[in-house]
Amino acid sequence: MQGKTVLYTGAAGGLGLQTTLLLLEKGATVVAVDNNPAKIAQLQAEASAYGERLMVLQSDMGALEGFRADLKAAHAQTGGFDVVINNAAIYPSKPFEDYSIEEHQFVQRINVDAGIVAVQEALGGMKAKGFGRIINIASITLSGFWPNLYPYVASKGALIGLTRTWAREFGPHGITVNALSPGAFPTDAEAINPDPEGYNRHVLAQQSVKRRGHAGDIAYAISFLAAEEAGFITGQTLNVNGGWIMN
Repeated sequence: MQGKTVLYTGAAGGLGLQTTLLLLEKGATVVAVDNNPAKIAQLQAEASAYGERLMVLQSDMGALEGFRADLKAAHAQTGGFDVVINNAAIYPSKPFEDYSIEEHQFVQRINVDAGIVAVQEALGGMKAKGFGRIINIASITLSGFWPNLYPYVASKGALIGLTRTWAREFGPHGITVNALSPGAFPTDAEAINPDPEGYNRHVLAQQSVKRRGHAGDIAYAISFLAAEEAGFITGQTLNVNGGWIMN
């Protein structure tokens, strides 16, 4: 990753922080997009040794044109993005009939549309270099085991669709596009579960690997897909779930 610049949304979150640190360790410059001040502070503290190779972009991804302007400024400062990781997401939980169409649209705006904006801003530079890596973070929830998450699940399905169509369209320019689908990881997202201990037992019962996943599992998978050596892998969804769902 030496000399590569990574645009990473949701970079300070539960699964993002460790990936950001690993990419920095491997020599990348990371433009870390997040809007949680406490998590940003933790990321900056843990990444202090990497100096200016960490650029924090505290941007409102729900305001798409403002987000685009922030990305243009970061693009000008860094010289372009070699890798885009679309990871930021929101995940409200309630029965289908209780969602308004505006709530549905807001989830899509954060989880999907902001990722489209990120790729649009990176694509020209990737084509000019003849190199690019785009990684969309999907979810095990697409398997259908989880109720009450329909806007979130719909957004992750959209990202897999984008992965495949972008892979076909961008491949001739040396750009690969893949999705990574995490399993059930113990992050803030699990706080929506009313019985954490029971849920933990349920997860371990489903997995072939009898331990909970940790952020490093995701970090190493992302760094693999982002590497130059992964240039013959595109249009795929890599499941990182301890053998819960197998394809």
